[in-house]
Amino acid sequence: MTFSEENYLKSIYHLTTSNDSEVSTNAIAEMMETKASSVTDMLKKLADKDLVNYKKYQGVSLTENGKLAAKMIVRKHRLWEVFLVEKLNFSWDEVHDIAEQLEHIKSEQLINRLDDFLGNPTEDPHGDPIPDANGRIVKIEKYLLSELNEGQTGVCVGVKDTSSEFLKYLDKQEIALGSKIEFISKESFDLSLRIKVDSRELSISNKIASNLFVKLV
Repeated sequence: MTFSEENYLKSIYHLTTSNDSEVSTNAIAEMMETKASSVTDMLKKLADKDLVNYKKYQGVSLTENGKLAAKMIVRKHRLWEVFLVEKLNFSWDEVHDIAEQLEHIKSEQLINRLDDFLGNPTEDPHGDPIPDANGRIVKIEKYLLSELNEGQTGVCVGVKDTSSEFLKYLDKQEIALGSKIEFISKESFDLSLRIKVDSRELSISNKIASNLFVKLV
């Protein structure tokens, strides 16, 4: 596959995992920041390679071959993110763009050795699951912080928004993967939350809480 074909497959994979259904060409065009006509041309190529199910004016879904291929691209991306953070001391807001380049490396042997070198991690630095060499994913039960009830406590296990701006905000608030977060109260006026992070109390907006994943403890 070309780099462009791999990028399309990955985008369709992300869209279908969040929706668990077929996606439109317009949704793909928006994610890829391109025209719908360009998406249509690419979908025809991917369909010819048995990577997507596509019919004009209908939704798009990945075939089994397409799902596995997309998971392997995601696997490479997330393993490289782990390597960049753990071994090269990049921060979690710096690694996405670099991993976007590294994910197109073709060598399966290199990626499997990288996986072993890193101790076979199951999550990337943002808490997203890493598929194994067979495409299997270990899923954990997690909730958005905004979905919790007052008095509940969770451990931060991931973020929904992986933008550099959001991750830098979390760094300023000293919120990271593994941080223990207690939901103290919610303000009825603007739905902002009063929380305790480890031993510190602070207020965060509902938007922030809607982008933090936690595992209940």
